[in-house]
Amino acid sequence: MTSLWLADRAETPSTSPTVLPGEPSADVVVVGAGITGLITAVLLARSGKDVLVLEARAVGAGATGNTTAKISLLQGSKLSKVVAKQGRKLATQYLEGNREGQAWVLRHCDNHGIDVQREDAYTYAQSNDGIATARDEFEAAQSIGLGVEWADDADVPFPYRGGVRLRDQAQFDPMPFLDSLVSELEAHGGRLAQGARVQSVSGLGANLRLQVGVSDDTEITVRTAQLVLATGVPILDRGGFFARLKAKRSYCMAYKVPGDITRGMYVSTDAPTRSVRYAPTASGEVLIVGGAGHPVGREKSPAYALAELSKWAKLHYPGAVQTHYWSAQDYSPADELPYVGPILPGVESICVATGFDKWGMSNGAAAALALSSRILGGRMDWAGAFASWSPHELSGIATAMQSNVEVGFNLAKGWVTPIAAPANRTPERGGVVSGPPWHLQARSNVDGVEHIVSPVCPHLGGIVNWNDADQSWECPLHGSRFAPDGTLLEGPATSDLTRQV
Repeated sequence: MTSLWLADRAETPSTSPTVLPGEPSADVVVVGAGITGLITAVLLARSGKDVLVLEARAVGAGATGNTTAKISLLQGSKLSKVVAKQGRKLATQYLEGNREGQAWVLRHCDNHGIDVQREDAYTYAQSNDGIATARDEFEAAQSIGLGVEWADDADVPFPYRGGVRLRDQAQFDPMPFLDSLVSELEAHGGRLAQGARVQSVSGLGANLRLQVGVSDDTEITVRTAQLVLATGVPILDRGGFFARLKAKRSYCMAYKVPGDITRGMYVSTDAPTRSVRYAPTASGEVLIVGGAGHPVGREKSPAYALAELSKWAKLHYPGAVQTHYWSAQDYSPADELPYVGPILPGVESICVATGFDKWGMSNGAAAALALSSRILGGRMDWAGAFASWSPHELSGIATAMQSNVEVGFNLAKGWVTPIAAPANRTPERGGVVSGPPWHLQARSNVDGVEHIVSPVCPHLGGIVNWNDADQSWECPLHGSRFAPDGTLLEGPATSDLTRQV
């Protein structure tokens, strides 16, 4: 399961593992080599900072390399949600941050010869049930100065009952963009270490010490005065961001389709969500269809929704042949606005960037602009809408409370439910958790390879569930994910599931 963007990539400086010798240090350490981390690193390196980027896997291995890569200011029904919860002033600031982030990305692409397709973006209704939400988005966008128009019709083969159109937005392959950032970072003296997983952070103020795993049995210490966590969800629990975010997983498939391909970028307002764009490749254009989203670890069978998505694509694009399949993880903030800034009020030495709610191509760039400006002593005019700590978070208290009630329910359910499953039995395929609470086991069988691991998530003790679409273990509490053998894929967890004999 490899995304269209990550498939068939040659070994390059941005994909080859890097070993950190000795006990390295840097003015700024950035954790995470996605769009936010690498833009932040480049901006700081341009200003003369000594910057080290630590990436647990490889460049783009997280959300950036698995996104649909739409660089749009029209973001589904996002603006109407922000206006409803935060008012027009903060919604306008949110829009301006995204506008500046989008402009930075497109300018960088233009300066480095990176291919970008300029297309119209649509937020549309598949049925009459979705029209009201689309209308709300239209009115909210207009109210904060975004030049949208209502489109009763669109040249598409799937159900379309009207929607919002924003002209001249953009889409691209994000990996050449990330590669160019790595090259620029290194040209300015910055460093990138892949296969370097940050496991803990200690120290205060300008004397931070990071324990970093660089192989199965090797840890090193990295020292820095400034730490930036650009890891999807922060890997440190300080600030409790894991409790202010909801982890969601969604899926994409690429297809070769006969005849004319759909132009433009589409996201539906009504469920089940359907996202559509095209992408040029070396062997011709392909159609990317996305959807089948669910809270991480809480869907009984993601494969069922994925099959429905595939059926939808083949129904409306007869003769479509699937070429790629992948999934991505995103984090929805309780108050609808991203969290960008200090991990705790007044703790400027550790900053976070999270809560982009599936729109990281512009939000991630905006976050990097806000963070780099803050670290260098400046401030963006629109940064209030991205603040990690602000009175506007009060509007998200009810949502956060409801989310954490769900966490508590899933914690209890995870420890009790396995009692009913047959103990000590590996399934013919897939994964299952079984046993009494004092001896739980997570057993899996993928392509004939069996694994037995502890199902207890090392983050906060949740019991993982099996994702039959991704063939992975997922924690239903805060979205940590693990390979069948227990290897950590993404956090807030920072270590693997314990392997059992």
